[in-house]
Amino acid sequence: MTATLPNLPGVGFKPEHFTAIRHGAAGIGFFEVHAENYMGAGGLPHAQLGAIRADHALSVHGVGLSIGGARGLDTAHLTRLRRLCDSYEPESFSEHLAWSSHGAEYLNDLLPLPYTDETLRLVCNHVDQVQAALGRRMLLENPATYLRFAQSTIPETEFLAEVARRTGCGLLLDVNNVFVSCTNHGTDPRAWLAAFPLHQVGEVHLGGHDAEELPSGPLLIDSHGTAVANPVWALFAEVIAQVGPLPTLVEWDNDLPDWPVLVAEAARAGEILAAGGVGFARAS
Repeated sequence: MTATLPNLPGVGFKPEHFTAIRHGAAGIGFFEVHAENYMGAGGLPHAQLGAIRADHALSVHGVGLSIGGARGLDTAHLTRLRRLCDSYEPESFSEHLAWSSHGAEYLNDLLPLPYTDETLRLVCNHVDQVQAALGRRMLLENPATYLRFAQSTIPETEFLAEVARRTGCGLLLDVNNVFVSCTNHGTDPRAWLAAFPLHQVGEVHLGGHDAEELPSGPLLIDSHGTAVANPVWALFAEVIAQVGPLPTLVEWDNDLPDWPVLVAEAARAGEILAAGGVGFARAS
């Protein structure tokens, strides 16, 4: 049987927190790392990750596969990823519905895609290739977006559902990304979630965002550098009330807080999970 993450709160592992974690990580159900940070051989990063893995469930989250890239996947990158997953046997591997490379250039960003039949075939082919190469099921994450393509013909929720149906992959629901994207596009995040195949979700992400006021209205940026916003907590609680507890990661990658602050964010997620979302939905 394939191992899965526990239906508990998790946090991203950062080396700055290693000592504090080793002194106690009560209430933390799993840790998540970005795959590309551990593709080197040996050294302190692997020593620390090995120590964390010995005591905790692990999620590996990719940011560099460029699943939506127009050209084929980087086979060398995929080989390194397979080696990493074989070494640590994570309970989960996930990537983004985005592209980040053009030819030999890597753009260090997660860029949006037009949702068309052509893109759907491309993404499905790449997901199939990743799952075959890794020998494991992957999760695909909904992106934070700041623009929409005029040529898109498939709603984002339908696009993700169809990728999951065709490839057998699972989905990673980033609730903050839903709120950011819907706010930026002037649409209803609850309507987005109502159309999303929640039964395919294997992990949830929560994170912070920044806001700018433009003449056209608010622009939200998925920054991962602040606490989770109250409207995002409310959406998360509504999801949990509908489908039950799910492995839930609190992402905080920039302006990293002290360990107790991150633990407190995870504890809030844990309270919502334990209560099945009841009493938290539509909180402000």
